[in-house]
Amino acid sequence: MPAPTILLPHDPFSERRTDPHYSAEARLVRGLGGDTALVDHDALLAGRAVHAVRLVPAGLGPVWYRGWMLPVEAYAAFGRALADRGCQLLTTPAGYAAAHELPGWYRTFEGATPDSVWLPAGSGSVTLGALEQAAGQLGGSGPAIVKDFVKSRKHEWEEACFIPELADLPAVARVVRRFVELQGEFLAGGVVLRRFHAFAGATEPGGGARVAEARVWWMDGEPVLTGPHPDTPGVLPEPDLAAVRPLVRALGCRFVTTDLALRADGGGWMVVEVGDGQVSDLPRGTEVSALFASLIAA
Repeated sequence: MPAPTILLPHDPFSERRTDPHYSAEARLVRGLGGDTALVDHDALLAGRAVHAVRLVPAGLGPVWYRGWMLPVEAYAAFGRALADRGCQLLTTPAGYAAAHELPGWYRTFEGATPDSVWLPAGSGSVTLGALEQAAGQLGGSGPAIVKDFVKSRKHEWEEACFIPELADLPAVARVVRRFVELQGEFLAGGVVLRRFHAFAGATEPGGGARVAEARVWWMDGEPVLTGPHPDTPGVLPEPDLAAVRPLVRALGCRFVTTDLALRADGGGWMVVEVGDGQVSDLPRGTEVSALFASLIAA
């Protein structure tokens, strides 16, 4: 079986160059003896998957994608278009959905991640009654956060992320509806309410305290890179992975990430997020050769 090729998004202004955000990854892959090919991310988002893969040589066999996030439906179309060219994504559409969207991985990690409930975000679905029921499933009181199936808006913390008290339903509705409004067409899947936990912080170089999250990259159930979260590249926590390893294996996805944080109350490490490794961002300044060597050798 040939070594997998790494597919990367091309520069929006030049289809023959790698997107600048991923150019260092392209150089690293080639330096390790791997091959790369380019895809059109904008075309994938626009529903033109066949056009998006036109630069991928036919008959490549196994491929990984390393690029910007894709909706689950766009990723599935991506997989079909590649299959028609004799290329097989090593992360299947089902595997991508399982790792990329919270409802896909939550049951596997339940108990090791904050308690969560979700509801669709279609027209009229985020009603006061629906939010009351969802809040009740989280115990009906206490703090929570709101996000969609993939991302939060933590940089608009008070406006569209943090809910101080679930029992205050008008406030819950205000934060949730503002979150939906700001996400707009980029809202992924639906609305998630998650129990809020305070996590241990760290002081970054230059000052400023942030949650000390670690991002762990897993290949076939084994950690191949543990480093800082991209939002805090100067913070280097060392999480205990003993309880997480069997959960990652149970999820059954080949290439995933887990973001971990230490509870401030001494309750140990929690899984804050799970992600598909193909679309998880890398922190600046981290040595990632081992990660890409594992992709090439998969």
